[in-house]
Amino acid sequence: MSRRKVSIRGVPLGLGAGMSGAEAGYRAVRTTDLTDRLAALGYNVQDCGPQQVPHDADPGPPERNAHFLEAIAATCDSVAEWVEETLSKEDIPLVLGGDHSIAAGTVAGTSSFCHQRNEKIGVIWIDAHGDMNTPETSPSGNVHGMPLAASMGLGPKELTHLRGFSPKA
Repeated sequence: MSRRKVSIRGVPLGLGAGMSGAEAGYRAVRTTDLTDRLAALGYNVQDCGPQQVPHDADPGPPERNAHFLEAIAATCDSVAEWVEETLSKEDIPLVLGGDHSIAAGTVAGTSSFCHQRNEKIGVIWIDAHGDMNTPETSPSGNVHGMPLAASMGLGPKELTHLRGFSPKA
């Protein structure tokens, strides 16, 4: 019997958080013997390394109230593509971040994979915040508070239409 493969991708994105630190999250998780623990559960583990992310992006116009939107959306699109490709190989994608904004990419990639098969996805969102802001409702303009709203089709098109469709159902 072959063992299922877990492919791990670090996404050290912190632009969505409004302060530095979140970009180091994936490195902290890797120090916990994650690979060995997954292997002990019977998985083959492939470390795909970190994804390239922008660190000095343009925040965009303040009236947009979605700071670093273009850079975050581009990163989320790359995450979505990787997740979709990983699922197409029948592997389990494990994305380690980074700030919450990358969730728009992981949900988009999973949804796109299922969308092509006329399947729907379900998401269990566990967070201290709802992440349901849009630029119109966000008090800070930080995109890490917007990924769930974007997945539901609310907010800027750069995030709502990752992989070409919205909502991500």
